[in-house]
Amino acid sequence: MTIMDPLLVFPDPPPPELAQTLDHAGYAWKAAATAVVAEEHERENTWLGAIIVADDDPDGAFSLARAMRKRNQPLEGVLLLINGGQLGQLELRDELYDDFCLTPFQPRALEPRHAHRMWRRGRGTRAELNEWGGHVLNVETYQAAIDGRPLDLTYMEYELLKFLASHPGKVFNRETLLSRVWGYDYFGGARTVDVHVRRLRSKLGEEHAGLIQTVRSVGYSFGQSRWDL
Repeated sequence: MTIMDPLLVFPDPPPPELAQTLDHAGYAWKAAATAVVAEEHERENTWLGAIIVADDDPDGAFSLARAMRKRNQPLEGVLLLINGGQLGQLELRDELYDDFCLTPFQPRALEPRHAHRMWRRGRGTRAELNEWGGHVLNVETYQAAIDGRPLDLTYMEYELLKFLASHPGKVFNRETLLSRVWGYDYFGGARTVDVHVRRLRSKLGEEHAGLIQTVRSVGYSFGQSRWDL
């Protein structure tokens, strides 16, 4: 039997619904209130990643994330759980996390992100590829590349890019993207879409950022818009 490395969880104790979700899904995890405690735990195990709940104690949460990311071997796979009012704070903290979810936490949001993290660590099999011009989306590993250059995308960034690239030239408003990409019962508002588009454009790079076009007062499209915007 393979023993899974534990997830670092903040705060200590974590919200009951998060602890129950991790237990029911079979994840190993340890909670830590500070970076010092997290590093003490790490003497016994290597962290698989981290789930940091920032809505109740943002200062403590971001302090822990900063400490774990600024060390000699930065912790990868950091998932932030924030409330909708904290979305505006993410732009200045992009280096502190890999992905984020809005609270209240939905158990089914964890599994695909965990699978994505496993594939990024090389634990996978032969991939199924979807290609659009110079863009390649790996269906099995949740990875993407453009002109041969790998893109370091989170699970939801990948899902958003895949959806838009599957409908080139078609314009989608934010509400439609929320329902089609995140799910009808997603608690987040339209600002969630804007944050993901901003991060996705940044990762595409200056040369390709324009592939995701903003259609004023409507939403977003991929590639050449039928409105020639």
